[in-house]
This record gives sequence, C-alpha cells and structure tokens, in this order.
Amino acid sequence: MKYPEFFDTVESIKLKDDLANILGAFEEGIIEFTYKDVVKSAGHSCPTVAGAYLLVKEGLKELYKNTLPVRGEIKVLFKENLEDGVAGVISNVASQITGATSKSGFKGLNGKFARHSLMSFNENISSSMKLTRTDTNQSVELIYNPNSILPHKDMSMLMQKVMKNEANKDEKILFGQLWQERVEQILINEKEVITIL
Repeated sequence: MKYPEFFDTVESIKLKDDLANILGAFEEGIIEFTYKDVVKSAGHSCPTVAGAYLLVKEGLKELYKNTLPVRGEIKVLFKENLEDGVAGVISNVASQITGATSKSGFKGLNGKFARHSLMSFNENISSSMKLTRTDTNQSVELIYNPNSILPHKDMSMLMQKVMKNEANKDEKILFGQLWQERVEQILINEKEVITIL
C-alpha cells in the first residue's frame, strides 16, 4: 500500500478504552490512532479529514492535559446538522477516534461503556466542534479554518480537467500530488488553522 510519506509523520492520538481492556482487545485498553488510520476509514485525505483529525487531537490535549483521554467518555457536539456541508465527514473522524456516536453506537454492558448518545448536531455553539468530558463535565470548543493555507495556483484548472475526465495521466498524478501538498501544509501548520476558544 503506497501513500504520501507525510501520513506517517503526523502526531498520533493515544487513548485509553476501558471497554477494549475489559474485552481483551488491547492490553490495558491503550489504543493509538494515526492520521493514516482515519484516511483509510474515510477513503481519502483532504483538508476536511485533516481538520477533523486536528480538532480532535488538539481538543483532547486541552481536555486531558498530561493524562490519556478516555475513549467512550467524550461528548462531541456540532453546530451544523449531520446532513450539512462536511459535518458528516468530520463527525465520522471524531466518532472513530473518540467512540462517540449519536444513535448507532454500542449500547453498553450492564449499564457501562455505552457509546451512543455521545454525539449531537444542531447545537447552540459558535465553534467547529465542542468536546466535553463526561467524568468532569469540562469542555473545550475549537474552530478549524484552513483558509490561510492556499491551494497551488494550478489546482483549480487541474481539478476541472480531472472532473471532466479531460486530464491526461501526468495531470491526474500532479493533481493528487498538489492536493496532498496542501493537506500536508495544513497538518504541519496546525497552530494557524486551529483556534482553541
């Protein structure tokens, strides 16, 4: 499986999952997600997937400081409806990492470890995402704005040719390379694109 090398340079997200520990899935319930993991799940790498990853990573750092975040004990809120814009893409990434789901998630064992009802949409927030610890009720809101990382000047022209099936092989390859170069710059310059409120 070949992919851009920068996928492996992005800081990973490590969490503790008590359900995974109880059921013997991962020793001590320690789970680590990489950017490559969420790309495989999403099926693509783009500014939205990168932004979702950064939102969760930076939000968990702010909430848990020097302790491991606890997967399954994190609420995730969005201002948009699930069907709006890229809310679905971002929520899928957040769900994969935090375990939070709206209705479809795990219902729990003997009243513990439930994952459903931890994610909600159309909330009265002004940020891109709000994360809340269920144990302390501490919250953090974050805004993602990648507009400072501009696409290459040839991106628009190449995208039109690719979408119209008019691009040759070299142009298709170049389009993908330039697309991923922007994603890499977003991930490298996370302090420019993520604001913690």
